[in-house]
Amino acid sequence: MKIKTTLFSLLIIVTCSFTAHMPSVGSAIDNLNGVSVYYNGAFDKTYGRNVTYDGYNLGLKYQCVEFIKRYYYERFDHKMPNSYGHAVDFFDQSIKNDVAYNGTRGLFQYWNGNTTRPKVDNIVVFKTEGINVFGHIGIISKVSETEIEMVQQNYGLKTRINHPIKTVMGRHYIDDKEVIGWLSLN
Repeated sequence: MKIKTTLFSLLIIVTCSFTAHMPSVGSAIDNLNGVSVYYNGAFDKTYGRNVTYDGYNLGLKYQCVEFIKRYYYERFDHKMPNSYGHAVDFFDQSIKNDVAYNGTRGLFQYWNGNTTRPKVDNIVVFKTEGINVFGHIGIISKVSETEIEMVQQNYGLKTRINHPIKTVMGRHYIDDKEVIGWLSLN
């Protein structure tokens, strides 16, 4: 009985210690160029809509799309013509050109594997996968010869992730089978 009580006490101490260090939902856990990345807790949770003072819809609080739209709004004063949609909807897959203007987002889009290399501040769009029917989206914060660093929201505490870049016959790929492409202001 004493062993069970000791193990139970240890479990309580470990659990309390772990949760004491977890940020609360809505806490800033990172930032990119002064724009905060907020903690969402569970990826499928939402906490209402974030709308700017002038009525522009930034999206559901603490979701990946909300960070992207808030970043472009705060950093570039960019309002997307269509202010709704899931992450996967940001890339218009009906446009088949390697590089084309995406009018619903007011941005240029580049299919993964085109002649334009990804750049800092580009938005990377991921397709749906498994139970994630909404896709994912992040912003490129660094580019080297061999990889990009991407900042993301609503991916737990992992706000930054690196993806390899490869170039094959003059075409640039973010080496992740889930990447559809990227978006850019110019």
